[in-house]
Amino acid sequence: MTRTIITIIALLAVAALFWTLVALGTPDELGAVSRHYVERGIIENRGANLVTSVVVNYRGLDTLGEVTVLFLSVTGAAFVLRRRERKPVDRAASKASEIVQTGAGVLVAPIMLFGAYIFLHGHLTPGGGFQGGAVVASGVLLLLLADRERALPHGLMSWLESLSGFAFVVAGLAGLWVAGSFLANRGVLPLGEWNQLLSAGVIPVIYILIGLKVGSELAALLDVMMRGEAVAGAHGSPRSPRHRRSGPSGTGRSRGGRR
Repeated sequence: MTRTIITIIALLAVAALFWTLVALGTPDELGAVSRHYVERGIIENRGANLVTSVVVNYRGLDTLGEVTVLFLSVTGAAFVLRRRERKPVDRAASKASEIVQTGAGVLVAPIMLFGAYIFLHGHLTPGGGFQGGAVVASGVLLLLLADRERALPHGLMSWLESLSGFAFVVAGLAGLWVAGSFLANRGVLPLGEWNQLLSAGVIPVIYILIGLKVGSELAALLDVMMRGEAVAGAHGSPRSPRHRRSGPSGTGRSRGGRR
């Protein structure tokens, strides 16, 4: 009974604190910076999606930080998973069902196309590079679930991830050189007409680069997580499982018997 009362009091305290924070975080009117975003965002960037203009242009350093955090997270996770000693997996026993194989054959291409559509139209509709890259990676996951023996082109994916990241930094430095701020959208590329595919200057280019980078990084991580043994980094070929260690006397057992 006492524990129940303490739990109820704790929940009420958390609810009161949350209600207070919500009230403090919802001002009645926009601040100077937010007002500038709303009033000048579309005029200065010609992007139909105002959120895109804020995230990619005005807060470009935040986007650079997010891309960096994702890269470090994927690199760290892949490094840990590849160094772990894993037991060999019986591939034949874990073969996907016909439903999964058939579904993958039908859905993988539309999923990839939908992911590309999301980051190609990030400046026009809700979405962007992170969302589109995640959708592309989900298509890769379905492909790996349908065919456990499939080896992804890790060399191509590594080059794609590296080049897109390098081009992203170059685009940011171009804005710094031309307009005086990182990832600035003034004077780098023509802004075009509002609500058209070729509009918003460098913003769609940045979202394409982010989509390619995020998609390739997440796909590589999924491939490492799906495999029963570690995979070789750039060549895409699985490493051979480690042999069973011998006993104290230096002898061990082979599949055929005692040696």
